[in-house]
Amino acid sequence: MTANITLEDLRPAEGATGKSKRVGRGRSSGHGKTSCRGHNGEGQRSGRSSKRGFEGGQMPSYRRLPKLKGFKIINQRNYAQINVGRLAELEISEISLASLKEIKKAHPSCDGLRILGGGEIKKAVTVKADYVTPSAKEKIEAAGGKVELV
Repeated sequence: MTANITLEDLRPAEGATGKSKRVGRGRSSGHGKTSCRGHNGEGQRSGRSSKRGFEGGQMPSYRRLPKLKGFKIINQRNYAQINVGRLAELEISEISLASLKEIKKAHPSCDGLRILGGGEIKKAVTVKADYVTPSAKEKIEAAGGKVELV
């Protein structure tokens, strides 16, 4: 038979609670005289409340630190992306990043080439790219072309 648990039976886990600090109970308690509040100042007075983020007059961290908007990927690669349908329009048979830069179809700052699967291709081309989508690879090879990953 299972025992019914009531609120009276609940106890904190072992070691989860400690004795409360008894302040103002004499010097031998270790919390006497100023009762752990220090000597003069705002924290020593009763009713103490300082505004959120106040650091004692020092310039607060939320004003010291720069305001970051988003983040920057330091080793980001800039890919030129081109659809399979656009490959058919080009007059070159071997397509690579260098050849696309020569005919000004890729920006000079690009350092990678990605071939996407949009459109149709009928002519056989050799593609040298960093990434080719599975559908693009299927279309290029169906047209008699070849795909090489660089």
